[in-house]
Amino acid sequence: MFPGLTQGLRRAAQLKAGEVAVSDQQRCRTWQRLIERISRLAGGFRELGLQQNDRVAYLAYNDHRSLEVFYAALWAGGIIAPLNTRLNAGDLNALLEIIAPRLIVAGPEFAELAKKLNVPVAVPISQGQAQGAGHYEAIIRATAPIADERRCGDDVACLFFTGGTTGPPKAVMLTHDNIMANTMNFISHTGIDEDTAHLHCGPLYHVAAAVRLFSVTQAAGRHVMLPRFDADQVIKAIDREQVTLATVVPTMLQAIVERMEDSNSAMDSLRMITYGAAPMPAALLRRAMDRLPQVAFVQSYGMTETAPIATLLGAKAHRDGDRGKLRSAGRAALLTEVAIVDENGQALPPLRTGEIVVKGPNVMLGYWRNPEATQAAIKDGWMRTGDAGYLDQAGYLFVVDRLKDVIISGGENIHSQEIENVIAEMAGVRGCAVIGIPDDQWGERVHAVVVPDKGEAAITETGVIDHCRRRLASYKCPKSVTLRRQPLPLSAANKVLKPQLKQEIIESTGRGGQE
Repeated sequence: MFPGLTQGLRRAAQLKAGEVAVSDQQRCRTWQRLIERISRLAGGFRELGLQQNDRVAYLAYNDHRSLEVFYAALWAGGIIAPLNTRLNAGDLNALLEIIAPRLIVAGPEFAELAKKLNVPVAVPISQGQAQGAGHYEAIIRATAPIADERRCGDDVACLFFTGGTTGPPKAVMLTHDNIMANTMNFISHTGIDEDTAHLHCGPLYHVAAAVRLFSVTQAAGRHVMLPRFDADQVIKAIDREQVTLATVVPTMLQAIVERMEDSNSAMDSLRMITYGAAPMPAALLRRAMDRLPQVAFVQSYGMTETAPIATLLGAKAHRDGDRGKLRSAGRAALLTEVAIVDENGQALPPLRTGEIVVKGPNVMLGYWRNPEATQAAIKDGWMRTGDAGYLDQAGYLFVVDRLKDVIISGGENIHSQEIENVIAEMAGVRGCAVIGIPDDQWGERVHAVVVPDKGEAAITETGVIDHCRRRLASYKCPKSVTLRRQPLPLSAANKVLKPQLKQEIIESTGRGGQE
C-alpha cells in the first residue's frame, strides 16, 4: 500500500516551504501558504457538514484554487468529483444524482449555474473580495486549520465520469492507491522532479489532466495554471513562467505548432511534452518534433479506469526515429501488466489482434454504486479496455482501433485508425475520421470525413480515395468521402464522437458526400 495522496503535499511543503507552488494569471501561492489554505478550507468543508467519504463536486476553470479544492476534499476525508464545465444544468443534475455530493465549489463563471443544481451546499468563488460567510475566501479566513485525515490505500479519492459516448455516464472510483500507482508510473518514466514546472491547460474533469495535479505535487514540482486551452496563451505562459513540461492531446499540439509558426517564440524552456487521449497523426508528430528539437516527447495510453496510464512510449523511442515504434503506444508502465485476449478471454501470442486488457494497482476500484458494470469491466483483476490491439515480440503495444469502431465490410475487419493515419499524411488535411456507413451489398462501407485546412481547395473526394489506394489494400480504402468545413465533433476528452458523426452523415445524405 502506498501513502495517501496528501503525503506528497506535506513533503513538498517541507522541502520548499517559501517557494512558489502554484501560479496563474492572477496570483501565486507558496507551498507554505498553500498547505495552510488547504487545511483551513478542509475545516470549512467539515463545518458545512462534510463527513468521511462525502463527495465534493467541483465546477470551475483551472486556477490556483484548483489545487486547494482537490487537496482540501481529501484532507477532510472526502472524495473530489470534478464536473464537466461544458454541460448545462440538466446534464449536470443527471451526474449529481449518481454521486449525491454534500457540497459543490463553483467558480465565478458558474455561480448562477450552481444555483440550479441539486446539491445541499454551494460554495461560490467570487471575483474580487468574498461576499458573505458562505463564500470561498470567507470560509478560509474564518476557519481554523484541521489535521489531515491521512486517507490512503483503497479509500476512494476521486470520482471521474466516463465520457458516455457508448452509453449512460458512469462514475469511476479511483482510490489513493490507484492514483499513487499512476504517479509512480509517470515519475519513473519521465523523471520529473522539484525543478519541473508543469503547465496545466487541460480541463480537470478529464482524468489525465486532474491526476497530473498529484504527480507534479508528489515530485515537488511547480504548477502553472491556465483556465483552459488557448494556443496563444499556452505559448505566452511557457515563456513567461519558464515552463518545462506540458501535457496535450493531438488537437492541442496541432494548434500550438500552427501558432508557433506565426510567433517569435521558440519555447526554449520547454523540455518535455507528454501526449495521449487520442491517436497522434504521424505527420503532426514529425512536424512538432522538427519545430521543437529541444523537447522530449512521451506518449501515454490508458483510460479513466486505469488512472489513466497503462503504457508509455518514452523519449528514446521518439529520438531513435524508428517509425515502427512511433506507431506504437509504448510498453507497459512500471507497475502495470498489459495483455491481449480473444473473445473468450484467452491470452493471444505476439502479433495477434484482440482486446487490450490491463492489470495493476492503477486499475479502478469500480464504478460508483454500479456493481453490474464493474463486474462486466473487470475480469480476474484485468480491466477490459474495449480497444483492439496487439503486442509485438518486444512488448510494444499497437492500438489498432476501438472495438466498437471496427468496420466490418464484406466479412473483413477494417480498422479505422490505420486509414485515418494515411489520410492525415496528406498536405492540407486538418482533421479526419473514418466510420462505417450501412451498405446493402457490403453490410458496411468505409466512409471518410475530412476537414481541410482553411482555404484549402486541393483536397477533393477523388484525391482522398486515390491517396488511400496508393497506400492501402483496396478493401480498406474509403468508398465515399465527406469534406467537412466545421471541426469534427469532440467529447470532453477531445476524442472524436464517431457515433454522433455517423448519425449526422446518415441523416444528411444517407450515403456520405460533400456537405
